[in-house]
Amino acid sequence: MYTNPLTTEKLRSSLDNLNEESFFQRGISLIELIVFMVIMSVAVSGVLLIMNNVTGHSADSLLRKQALASAESLLEEIQLRDFTAVAANAPVTLANRTSVYHIVSDYNGFATVGIYSATTGAQVPGLASYSALVTVTPTALGAIAAANSVLITVTITDPEGNPMRVSGYRTNY
Repeated sequence: MYTNPLTTEKLRSSLDNLNEESFFQRGISLIELIVFMVIMSVAVSGVLLIMNNVTGHSADSLLRKQALASAESLLEEIQLRDFTAVAANAPVTLANRTSVYHIVSDYNGFATVGIYSATTGAQVPGLASYSALVTVTPTALGAIAAANSVLITVTITDPEGNPMRVSGYRTNY
């Protein structure tokens, strides 16, 4: 068998020029693999810890959102009422809320357990364990005298006992 001396010589010279360390190293070492696994496990456990925290508190935000929506709804109902006093108005109760004419100040001290519809008077499903409390306080608002403006504060307490307060002003315009 014939071998080309030029090809054999080129192969020998190129092998001699190779560094022995680079010639034998292929792939990754066991230490590199272990370091990679440790870094990845720390990263994955951090992400899972955050996901667990978010999932655990997602029900709380639902309670807060329902309380906030209920408080804003009741505040809007009160702010849309007439401001001026009408003789012999009765304070707002669950029994007369939908059937009797009320003004803003009639809502002072209104309290209920459970959230009820302002139009039908029926209890809103799923909100039976919420409670509401309303305060209407005469308050001077800049150049507007206290006799012509009130601060309305609606407090809704969720089933876990956390209060959600919203406030708004109503003036005699």
